[in-house]
Parts: sequence; structure tokens; C-alpha cells
Amino acid sequence: MSKSPWTSDDPQPGDFDAELEDLDPQVIERLAPNPDAKVRIVVDLEGEDAERLERIAIARGEKPREGHLGSAPRRRPPRRLT
Repeated sequence: MSKSPWTSDDPQPGDFDAELEDLDPQVIERLAPNPDAKVRIVVDLEGEDAERLERIAIARGEKPREGHLGSAPRRRPPRRLT
């Protein structure tokens, strides 16, 4: 029986390809690469997903956080690379 990549502890490359293909290209922001860049992913979870993420954080010795830090970032319209 195969595991769902949405609930697996170890998603594999390609697991979300179908979902990525379904995205509207106009909502994807493509940026020029920067080797010094850092990525922060902010998600909003509740229920079982939130509890699972909390357990993972505790197992890693991290403190689970609730809410968001500061104000929500301003969203910029997608830029098109030429």
C-alpha cells in the first residue's frame, strides 16, 4: 500500500508534480536565482495537520509556534522574467 505524499514523513521528488501542473501560471512568481537567498514558507494549518506538525517540531527539539510573527507580508504581483 503506498503512502500519500500529503501525510508521509518523507515525501519523494515528483510526489507533487500533478498538483504543480494544475497551478495557474499567472500565480507563480519566478525570480532570478540568488545563491544567498533564504526561503521562508508560511502555512496555515488546523486540525490533524496542525497536530502532526506540532509533534514533528517537538520531536526535533523545536518549539511549536501559534499565529504569525508580526504583520502579514505584503504580496507583490508576479514578475515575469524575460
